[in-house]
Amino acid sequence: MKNLNVLLLTCILFPIFAWADPVDSCGSEYECIEIGRWDIGLALGYGSRSNPLKDYEDIPIYLAPTFAYYGDNWHFDNGNFGYTLVEDEKYTINLTTSFSNDSAFFRRWDPSNIFLTNNNDLDLKSFSIRTQPTVIEEDQGVPTPDELETRHFTYLGGVEAYIYTRIGILNLSLAHDLLNVHRGTEAKLKWLYNHSIEEWKFELALVLDWKSEEVVDYYYGIRPSESAYWSENFQARSAINTGIELTSHYVLTEHWELLFLARYTQLADEIVASPLLNEDHTSTFFVGTAYRF
Repeated sequence: MKNLNVLLLTCILFPIFAWADPVDSCGSEYECIEIGRWDIGLALGYGSRSNPLKDYEDIPIYLAPTFAYYGDNWHFDNGNFGYTLVEDEKYTINLTTSFSNDSAFFRRWDPSNIFLTNNNDLDLKSFSIRTQPTVIEEDQGVPTPDELETRHFTYLGGVEAYIYTRIGILNLSLAHDLLNVHRGTEAKLKWLYNHSIEEWKFELALVLDWKSEEVVDYYYGIRPSESAYWSENFQARSAINTGIELTSHYVLTEHWELLFLARYTQLADEIVASPLLNEDHTSTFFVGTAYRF
């Protein structure tokens, strides 16, 4: 995984040096939503998202709606709001909100399991979640899912920047818990590269996702009421997940597209150390069709 981290850092930081020759962020290889018009769509198909939590089934993907509206300065995108502070040929800076995606592993109706997180990223998720968990042997000293206290959903708010270069788009974001659920902070560094071949469109993304100690402790730590032993022996620390994503879509008509999505996230060692997990990664795939109204 050290090699993967080096690759991610190299590929993400390299676009900074291409600053002098930016791409057109709404060129032929990039899909842009028309200002002043609702973008509504529905993706149907089959896929799966693995769940790293012990005794939780993987998450099947069948359906994913999308609702977005972009005005001159503000936008709404699948439950998230944003306001553009600065817009230039080379970069854009926004105030924005986002969902906490860690809560999606614990909550059936979590927004991250319903909406696409971003129209441009096509990060497909489903609102159909796990089946009922099985029981862990008591002598392991690890609380079962039914014994866990609720890990609540929260809303994040902060600032993000898009930097447009000749070899892709660099996205940086910093967000803090707005609802005082865990009082933590998250930051993301993401590199996006798009390429078109006639009716085929491809997008590659490399991601570094930092989570503060408060975030890791709230979702993956153990409360004293859940297990006195693990509450003392697992000490949460800040963590950086690394990921790679590939999305492709084939344009059939003005409204219909074929979609394929694959993504892999390597969870940080600080998260994998939690007794709640039995996997060190999550992976997602989806194959289907999408209709835009």
